[in-house]
Amino acid sequence: MRLVFLGTAGFHPNERRHTAGVFLPEVGLLFDAGTGLFRLRERLETDELDVLLSHAHLDHVVGLTYLLAPLGHGDLQAVRIHAMPETLAAVQQHLLDPAIFPVRPDFEYLPLADETAVAGGGRVTHRPLSHPGGSRGFRIDWPDRSLAYFTDTNAEPKHAKFLRGVDVLIHECYFPDGREEWAAKTGHSCTSPVARLARDAGVGRLLLTHIDPEAIGDDPIGIDAARAIFLNCEVAEDLMEVEF
Repeated sequence: MRLVFLGTAGFHPNERRHTAGVFLPEVGLLFDAGTGLFRLRERLETDELDVLLSHAHLDHVVGLTYLLAPLGHGDLQAVRIHAMPETLAAVQQHLLDPAIFPVRPDFEYLPLADETAVAGGGRVTHRPLSHPGGSRGFRIDWPDRSLAYFTDTNAEPKHAKFLRGVDVLIHECYFPDGREEWAAKTGHSCTSPVARLARDAGVGRLLLTHIDPEAIGDDPIGIDAARAIFLNCEVAEDLMEVEF
């Protein structure tokens, strides 16, 4: 199975990175809907889309408005938005308020169940994450592989059991080590705690995303610090594709 990073920045886009979106084209599944969603249409391989929203902060939901075009042109026949009830309400009442976005897309809104079936025989489970306003972390288990997506959160050891043995962990890494005070204040993660969580959970591979958009260099999070703890990790880039 293939995943595509449509956006790998947090907060706002920059010249290198758009905001959050991870797409699995073969099964029509999308984690979050940030500014990178303008890249989705040309990568569609199904005419139905399931969107798992971690939370309602603007850098994770603004791209939902971009789906109006593929719906209108018939590239998509159905879009299902899965999220906590408060996130669904925020999207409908605020983002899609007629004063902000006057043509309401024809979405189906589905409150997250304890367990949700997705294409390919997958099973989605989720748990609450520590972040101002809340966030959700997701795990999908297919019969032959597994994937987890954790963003907008501190990397907390208590999540190791939930993540145990997952093949690929996509985890935010907004700050490098040394920015712990800001990470705690804003509900984000520094490099070494994320690597320790991956190590302690025994995951197969760690992909780091939701990078500080003000960190524009080639090594925004100090990858050597992460690899000293958990070797099989890398920083995701926009349009990076990964087979798992």
